[in-house]
Amino acid sequence: MSDPQESGVWRRLRARPSAVVAAAVLAVLALLALGAPLLSALEGQDPTTYHDSLIDSARGGVPLGGFGGISGDHWLGVEPGTGRDLFSRLLHGARVSLLVALGATVIQVLIGVTVGLAAGFGGRLLDTVLSRFTDVLLALPMLVFAVALTAVVPADFPRPLLLVIVIGLLNWGGTSRIVRAQTLSLKQLDHVAAARLGGSRPFRVARRELLPALAAPVITHAAILVPANIVVEASLSFLGIGVKPPTSSWGQMLSTATTWFRADPMYVLLPAACLLVTVLAFTALGDAVRGALDPRERSRLRVGTRGGSRAPRTGAVA
Repeated sequence: MSDPQESGVWRRLRARPSAVVAAAVLAVLALLALGAPLLSALEGQDPTTYHDSLIDSARGGVPLGGFGGISGDHWLGVEPGTGRDLFSRLLHGARVSLLVALGATVIQVLIGVTVGLAAGFGGRLLDTVLSRFTDVLLALPMLVFAVALTAVVPADFPRPLLLVIVIGLLNWGGTSRIVRAQTLSLKQLDHVAAARLGGSRPFRVARRELLPALAAPVITHAAILVPANIVVEASLSFLGIGVKPPTSSWGQMLSTATTWFRADPMYVLLPAACLLVTVLAFTALGDAVRGALDPRERSRLRVGTRGGSRAPRTGAVA
């Protein structure tokens, strides 16, 4: 039998048009990313082959034809300077961008929940140490440290995995603060205090009493972290320290597109549009999840919804 509370969450999500549209957009993006090799083979192209005959060397490598060289063989045109198929590179770039963002989010949530739960449920000394460490981490310029860390790692280390580790290890402070604040509030509740007084070990109390109650705020925060991590990956790749060619990502494509925005606007607009749509979809879905998981949402939606309720007439008996 399904949980009534869980059924109510799904019902409230389905009642929000923004959540349905955002989920549909993200599902299409995920299917395109997963099916990138198949779709590239269907087009008859791949993301690494150069097509020198499709670019005008006299003009510095601008694609031949209109709209960036769109044709029956190249559905979205070709990349300036190299002639690589843009459709294939966008699909494979989606795989890298989404995997980096999701992987970094998983690391941030795991570390943030662990540190925040230990700080909120532990003693005063542990709370002070972990809270001050989190404050220092939040005060550090994350982008500068990410640039420094990626610069000292050997060049043969997989860049997508490196971005996952760097973004995840440097950006979990916000999650930790949210979990700590929720834990400090939850541990004052009667059932948590009863479990502690009953002799249950702290790990058991945290696992059975606190973690289920922390699921809603953590899921909501994770849905907001994903688009933020996509932007961070794009920023690092834009600065030239992210994904290296021939591997493609949307940020890496934008970093090379800055010199072509006048000669070939399509090369700039396509990855920028993909990045914008993905960030907006994740943001809208995160906001919808926050509203659906809010226990006060149902009471707010029910206010004034009864069509039959009217003000009593003047002179009527109460």
